[in-house]
Amino acid sequence: MVTTREIHLASRPAGEPSPANFDLVVAELPEPGEGQVLVRNTWMSVDPYMRGRMDDVESYIPPFRLGAVLEGSAVGEVVASRSPQVPVGATVVHFAGWREHAVLDDAAVTVADTDLAPAEAYLGVLGTTGLTAYAALTEVAPVRRGDVVWISAAAGAVGGVAGQLARKLGAARVIGSAGGPVKAGKLVQDFGYDAAIDYRAGSLREQLAQAAPDGIDVYLDNVGGDHLAAALDALRPGARIAMVGAISSYNATEPVPGPANLFRLAAKDASLRGMLVNTYFPLFPEWIGKAAGWLADGSLYTELTVAEGLEQAPAAFLDVLRGGNVGKMLVRL
Repeated sequence: MVTTREIHLASRPAGEPSPANFDLVVAELPEPGEGQVLVRNTWMSVDPYMRGRMDDVESYIPPFRLGAVLEGSAVGEVVASRSPQVPVGATVVHFAGWREHAVLDDAAVTVADTDLAPAEAYLGVLGTTGLTAYAALTEVAPVRRGDVVWISAAAGAVGGVAGQLARKLGAARVIGSAGGPVKAGKLVQDFGYDAAIDYRAGSLREQLAQAAPDGIDVYLDNVGGDHLAAALDALRPGARIAMVGAISSYNATEPVPGPANLFRLAAKDASLRGMLVNTYFPLFPEWIGKAAGWLADGSLYTELTVAEGLEQAPAAFLDVLRGGNVGKMLVRL
């Protein structure tokens, strides 16, 4: 038996989660069976979509179970193996985060090439974070040469990649929005945006009109709410919206009304399309091949916000929901 620590869901939050919704639990794991590996997790991801799984409601992914270990993307080292495909010492990516060790079937892990990039990159730019940005701007709301592109939550995990990718895809002007002057400044100085909107500094619609006086062709929506409404008012004919997230409503306790100006889509012959990143997993090899090259030549900038230790995972998750991260939020175990 292997003694380890796990984070369990102690109770379901009503509105914004709190530390009381989580328990740090000592657990024992069996030795791996035939075709299984024991992984010592070194990094784990906390992501906004996990908030929805804390509610006992039907969705595209099952809710977390009360009193059970949470789960999410993680990377770790194989410390024991009964699989010829996954040797001891391999670095693997899997979905059994929120714990220090996991016993997994070999089919549930993917060996990561750490010569290509550091292990933690497979939870961010080379993981579903980067793939989300790539699929959103090439498949869901394709960027065309000369487009004006707006990205919300632009200093976050997806947004930090998406702005740079929009430029590589031929956008003429890339606008990002974020909360606070520090984040807004980083969008231009570090992430290469042409213009930054601090949505806390005044009217979002007015700031967007100043940044894009002739309107926008593509909007990557990570926020929903007033950001989506502002985007609808700014659409050019034939514009495209990729609905990736709606973090403004994740802690809502009542049904959230849709934007009152939704018919702008028809008036502008525009489209709004939702996406689940799982649908685009076949694009992973294509994305990793491109992104790894950009990381190597320095043309793709990434930033991490790192919390230390499994016991800090709940606080890191709450910080993501409050917008406390720049780039990808990870927990180093």
